[in-house]
Amino acid sequence: MKDARVGVLADSGNPRVIGPRIHSFPPMAHRSARLLILGSMPGVESLRAGQYYAHPRNALWRILGDLLGAGPEHSYARRCERLQSSGVALWDVLASCSRQGSLDTAITDARANDFAAFLADYAHIRHVAFNGVKAETCFRQLVMPNLETRMIHYQRLPSTSPAHAGLSYPAKRAAWAHVFEAAGIERLAVS
Repeated sequence: MKDARVGVLADSGNPRVIGPRIHSFPPMAHRSARLLILGSMPGVESLRAGQYYAHPRNALWRILGDLLGAGPEHSYARRCERLQSSGVALWDVLASCSRQGSLDTAITDARANDFAAFLADYAHIRHVAFNGVKAETCFRQLVMPNLETRMIHYQRLPSTSPAHAGLSYPAKRAAWAHVFEAAGIERLAVS
C-alpha cells in the first residue's frame, strides 16, 4: 500500500533524521475483521524476525493468549490465524520512518500507511485500538486529517512494550479485555 501522507512527523518542529529508514509489515487482517490493533512501528527484534511483536518481553502475545488463545506458546502462524479468525486485525500506523533502536521516542521522518484504502477494504472495522501513546499520536496527526468520517470508536490502550513498565500485567490485560468486549470479540474466560 502507498503512504497515506508523505510528510514529516517531528514533535519538536525540527525534522532531524536520525537512524536508518525502516518499513513496517503488511497488515494482518481478514475481511471480517471488526477490531484493528495499531502499533507505531515494529521494533528491532520484530523487524529482524519478520514478525509482529517478536520481542520476548512484549506483552501483546501474552495478552492475546489470555484473551483469544493466541499466546506465545503457539507458532507465529497459529497465533496469526487465531487472531484473524477472532475478528482482530493487526497493523502499524507508520509505513516507514527513521529510527535508531526500538524506542518510539526515537522515531523521526514518519510516513503513515494508507488507511483510507485499508478501511475501505476492511469495511467491518468499527473499533481501532492504539497500542500506546505514539501509535495514537501518529494516527491523529498523520492519518485522521485525511480520513473520511466513519463510525469508528478509537481507544488508546496501555502499551504492551517492555519499556512501559509503569502498569502491571493484570491492569494491562483488563484494559485490553474491555476493548475486545466493546468490539464484540468473543474471548476466552480469563482467570
